[in-house]
Amino acid sequence: MKKETTLHPVILSVPANARQLPPRDLVVYLSRHARKALRLSAEKSGFDMVEPLKGKDGQPLPTNGIYWSLTHKPEYVAAVVARRPIGIDVEKIAERKTVALFNKVADASEWALIGARSWEGFHRYWTAKEAVLKAEGTGLRGLSDCRVIGIQDTFNLIIQVGGRRMAVEHHYFNNHIASIVKSADNICWAIVNLPQDSG
Repeated sequence: MKKETTLHPVILSVPANARQLPPRDLVVYLSRHARKALRLSAEKSGFDMVEPLKGKDGQPLPTNGIYWSLTHKPEYVAAVVARRPIGIDVEKIAERKTVALFNKVADASEWALIGARSWEGFHRYWTAKEAVLKAEGTGLRGLSDCRVIGIQDTFNLIIQVGGRRMAVEHHYFNNHIASIVKSADNICWAIVNLPQDSG
């Protein structure tokens, strides 16, 4: 299958007033907000996007040959559509409470590829692997089979999963990192900062 020419992932800021919602209300808001990012990605890609469907295990199902992926965090949501299985993830780059997470996300040989463990490296690996596992449709249960095997530069790396190699591109913004499975020749990231009362 020929690669797409350009992918259009969309990152939307979460308004500060929405971040103050009670936890359950916030989850509902973030899910709805991420679907707004999905619609924007579809528009930028020239796709007619119908309501995204999920399978019995919660995995995104393609609609009319259009695959999709989304993610939501307290400050940003992100989404992308494509003509092949796709995955996207975003995280805030920050220290975590335990360094045991380093061993969970990568082994010593993977860490050797970037020289040393760091929280930026941790989030780079974590978001890349989560994006790949979303594209594979396995979710985090496949984490142990997902390995970083090459670092191309600060913005690109290669992951091997299930005997296949997958390229991942990173985008850094406002102390966050987004990762996307690079199923196209170009990635055209769009970050949209919305007014405070937008929702």
